[in-house]
Amino acid sequence: MKLSNFTNENIAGQRLMVGFNGTELNDRLKFLIKNIKVGGVVLFSRNISSPNQLKELCLSIHDYTASIDEPPLFISIDQEGGKVARLKEPFTIFPGNSKMEKEEDALYFASVTSKELKECDINMDLAPVMDIAPKDIKSIMEGRAFGSDSEWVSLMGSIVIENLQKNKIMAVAKHFPGIGRTVADSHLDLPVLDADLESLESFDLKPFQSAINSDVAGIMLSHIIYKKIDPDFPASLSPKIARDLLRSQMKFNGIVMTDDLDMGAIEKHYDFKLSINQILISEIDIITICHESPKIDTAFEEVLKQLKDSPEMKKKGMESVERILKIKRKYLTN
Repeated sequence: MKLSNFTNENIAGQRLMVGFNGTELNDRLKFLIKNIKVGGVVLFSRNISSPNQLKELCLSIHDYTASIDEPPLFISIDQEGGKVARLKEPFTIFPGNSKMEKEEDALYFASVTSKELKECDINMDLAPVMDIAPKDIKSIMEGRAFGSDSEWVSLMGSIVIENLQKNKIMAVAKHFPGIGRTVADSHLDLPVLDADLESLESFDLKPFQSAINSDVAGIMLSHIIYKKIDPDFPASLSPKIARDLLRSQMKFNGIVMTDDLDMGAIEKHYDFKLSINQILISEIDIITICHESPKIDTAFEEVLKQLKDSPEMKKKGMESVERILKIKRKYLTN
């Protein structure tokens, strides 16, 4: 897993985390791993029929990836508990972050979830939610957030992060820099938040700083426009937010990923190739595309083109992949 041995194709592929159809290692999934050289996959309910099937799927992905001498893959899943939990019974069912009343609840969730994910050979949980849901609005994160108090959210989220990662499950804090103060759903359209940096720092950013202090493996960016910081692009496409705020100001050195580019917030408002270019400019490490489509191939080709055409993009691309490989070495090698 030496970066010096990587081709442009390896570098481009490592920066993709993709969804797929089916419940087994099929030809399309093999193509994504071998030809697109994806760095990770994300699992949904459509990929899961039973614990045994899920374990067999993940093992076959790991085995196939190793057999063609590619770096190990992130195998990720949204397992927050409550409203967003891809694993159903007989896996443990949790009431969700908003129902947690004491620190022991967060510890129990992280301990049980990490054990169940490891048993299925899943290595990354796209959790915890570090958004704060104020009581005085109908927050889009009501029911998914730990609560309305920044200190409580920071504490509970950090417990989850530290105990997932102690058990070799990478945690991903989301949705930076915070979507709890929005009421619109970015799955459907593009929400806008009228909050300046000072306001974010005093409230929304506190749990993410705690996540960084807890050495969280990854941070996922929101598809929200913070118009007093960047009126043109949502956080997931914004150099002002991803590069300047998260990387430079908050000193986060882990992996930064977008939320799903198939969501309405992006699909309805931004040309797909423009979105990919904005992600590269913003020094975001991982492009997330959750549905099987030609977009995956297009994203790969666009990243590849930028790597070949621009020495600066090649340099930034190698820096991104080094961050990815550093996390993989830490969590995916014995």
